[in-house]
Amino acid sequence: MTPMVDVTTPVLRTGRLRTRTWAVVLAACVGQFLVVLDVSVVNVALPSMRTDLGLSAAGLQWVLNAYSIAFAGFMLLGGRAADLYGRKRMFLVGLGLFTAASLAGGFAQEGWQLLAARAAQGLGAAVLAPATLTLLTAAVPEGPARAKAIGTWMAVGAGGGAAGGLIGGVLTDALSWRWVLLINVPIGVLVLAGAAIWLAEGRAGERSRLDILGAVLVTAGLASVAYGIVQTEESGWGAAATLVPLLGGLALLALFVLVEARTAKPLMPLRVLGNGAVASANVAMMVVGSATFSMWYFMTVYAQNVLGYSALEAGLALIPTSLAVVIGSKSAPRLMARTGAKNLALIGTAVAAAGFGWQSLMTADGGYLTAVCLPGVLMMAGAGLASTPLASLATAGAAHGEAGLVSGLVNTSRTMGGALGLAVLSTVAAARTAGGTSPEALTEGYALAFRTAGSVLLGGLLLMVVWLPRHRPAPH
Repeated sequence: MTPMVDVTTPVLRTGRLRTRTWAVVLAACVGQFLVVLDVSVVNVALPSMRTDLGLSAAGLQWVLNAYSIAFAGFMLLGGRAADLYGRKRMFLVGLGLFTAASLAGGFAQEGWQLLAARAAQGLGAAVLAPATLTLLTAAVPEGPARAKAIGTWMAVGAGGGAAGGLIGGVLTDALSWRWVLLINVPIGVLVLAGAAIWLAEGRAGERSRLDILGAVLVTAGLASVAYGIVQTEESGWGAAATLVPLLGGLALLALFVLVEARTAKPLMPLRVLGNGAVASANVAMMVVGSATFSMWYFMTVYAQNVLGYSALEAGLALIPTSLAVVIGSKSAPRLMARTGAKNLALIGTAVAAAGFGWQSLMTADGGYLTAVCLPGVLMMAGAGLASTPLASLATAGAAHGEAGLVSGLVNTSRTMGGALGLAVLSTVAAARTAGGTSPEALTEGYALAFRTAGSVLLGGLLLMVVWLPRHRPAPH
């Protein structure tokens, strides 16, 4: 009878452990999908939003910026909160706020209501996103299993960003623009219920007060810098409307660094950036994000404004590109085991740079295969291959009590890189277009944007060669 007891009990525990682990992976991936999806899903719905709510051109721009700036600016606070107050608790808080804000945005009757809802969505996403990665790294032991889980998380997140245009086009055409926000509600409610039942609570640090002053300074600084860069497209780099928020934002960020150096319990201990793996991987993630996030915008407007595709046709045209980033992210863990994290990051960045170079040869009468599909596949396959090893390097170098903070930093780097990169590249394209609206003029502007993004990636490649560690460091 004793052998029966000894055999049966571990099997039951192992089964329950595996079920709980996959529940964590599923919840984390769905949460990340929603967070990244809402960066891009509203793009094709903007004209309908403007008609229904009477938004100005600047108001339309802030439908996007209100989300991305709140998302990136509060990410560090969200990551630290997950460490101090519990990963499950912060996951539920973030997803609950995100779901409620989606409901409010879907029923908005005035432009300011929509903008407020988008900002609240961004705040919810900032709490939710770092909790998703921290849940994964806490539930899955370091090694091949964690690399596979992170690869799945990256692929699902990348798929959310890639599918935004298609999902937004289908919902807007079939229902209304409101459903690009309302679709989050039933999904959010289901995940909240499942997470409340299946996720186990855990935190990596002792409870203490959050560094609210640091959170306000870094958020205001990042928001001000982003606002200044956005203003360059309309006012130029030398205008007061650009320089005041840019310089003010840099001053706030400098003050943030000073406060963090003197605070007993800082939001971001400066020693974290003293870790070469964490610092170099985050800078590399920002560089890659600055190019790849902008790719979706420019490919969409090229397909619609130059090639004459409808919003839905543009989304369908980018399906191979969407699949490429998912396949790249999913393949990365297996390839990383053979090549090493640094080598795979270099290979992925080089492939993406080649795709951007190819895309910069675009013409006003380009064919789908050579002007949209194949260069898009190269760009996003490379991005998928590079992102997973960079995230692995960053999180592997984190101390145990700072995993949530580093997870938040990874997401902040990628999101802020994307927001700032899109603003800069839009200015580059507008300068080359010089007010022209013909397909030829627009194509020249878009091509220069792709050429500039490719050059940025090559610069990032050189930086990775010099700075990224060769081996994944042990947490310290």
